Amino acid sequence: MEASLTYPATRSDPAPLIDLSDRSERERLSEDAVRAFFNIMARWGVRDADAMRLFGDISNGAFYAMKKGPGRRLDEDRLRRVSYLVGIFKALNILYGEPLADRWMQLPNKNRIFGGGTPLDYLMRGGLPAFQTVRRLLDARRGGM
Repeated sequence: MEASLTYPATRSDPAPLIDLSDRSERERLSEDAVRAFFNIMARWGVRDADAMRLFGDISNGAFYAMKKGPGRRLDEDRLRRVSYLVGIFKALNILYGEPLADRWMQLPNKNRIFGGGTPLDYLMRGGLPAFQTVRRLLDARRGGM
């Protein structure tokens, strides 16, 4: 008799993947993403000019229109940026107390990834790949690596 290998039963299914190329998904997520972005920028004390770069070099007009009231559908790139920032924000608040978690992005960092600069500068210079690197670094630290 041959034993069949199966995964153990669980009570919860994995969260479905979100298709950011789907217009209706982007519409559904955009308002909350914009609100989260501006809340995180406020908590981290990020200047508007730097926030515009983090948001993918958005124009002044579009940036301030969103800041007044989210009503615009974001593109896939901007939703990914916000997703990474939310993950970074969450990881920082798990790793550190609130005062340090809110300041960490603007503190000089000796980690070789940042080369003595700030994580915020690294994100602005490196775009989405840098967002992913910082998120992975913090997730690894959370996991004890």
